[in-house]
Amino acid sequence: MIYKDQLNHTIELTTVPKRIISVVPSQTELLFELGLDEEVIGITKFCVHPKQWFLAKTKIGGTKNLNIKKIEALNPDLIIANKEENNAEQIKYLQQKFPVWTSDISTLDESLAMIKSIGKIIGKTKNATTLYSAILHEFEIYKPHFTKRYSALYLIWKTPYMSVGNDTIIHNLLNYCGFNNVLSHKKRYPEISVTEIAILQPEFIFLSSEPYPFKEKHINELQEIAPKSKIILVDGELFSWYGSRLKLAPSYFSQLRSNLNLS
Repeated sequence: MIYKDQLNHTIELTTVPKRIISVVPSQTELLFELGLDEEVIGITKFCVHPKQWFLAKTKIGGTKNLNIKKIEALNPDLIIANKEENNAEQIKYLQQKFPVWTSDISTLDESLAMIKSIGKIIGKTKNATTLYSAILHEFEIYKPHFTKRYSALYLIWKTPYMSVGNDTIIHNLLNYCGFNNVLSHKKRYPEISVTEIAILQPEFIFLSSEPYPFKEKHINELQEIAPKSKIILVDGELFSWYGSRLKLAPSYFSQLRSNLNLS
């Protein structure tokens, strides 16, 4: 069978893959949710879900710094990657030796398409369709909760502060749950200065738990910069993981708004 990934690259597989390496945390969790286990022979050190895989599976480095020699030794019949999370040169090298299917995610729709595509490739079409429907159902039933909108700045990094632009899954999910990204005119992950934050004064500043592990102490630092903003810590996985964890996102967003007493 010939499959096309989200970068329009094609891979050819003669059978359902039985030796899979996932180099993206959210897609590793997806493979577990779709019913795989022994078929997955390698994951990254950041693939913390599911815990039993994190403890037992062979680690092949980090998402941006893969251990190529270890991957070659494992001899996978499929590698599942992502345009943004992995190093392009490393993926290009691996493509010369193994089938590599790469996702490119910036919206919920692209995430759902990825789930269906991977389900088909790994022989779990039925499970993928069930998950697809479950995620879509959650997003549909919670959408009416998010009609009133508020301005927000979402920070993913410190020193320098970095946020999200309009071509990211985080921006897409912020928009879904009723928050207008104050940097929606930007692309990817723009740096933002203290002066800019002070000028913007968004109604909310969200401090993500990943990739930078913001803590309570950072709230006080930012409060001095933006005294009119409500600053809170948020679960970065539920704003940025684009696999099966999406099923949990709408209820989390609803609870978040409830905790903030937002209508």
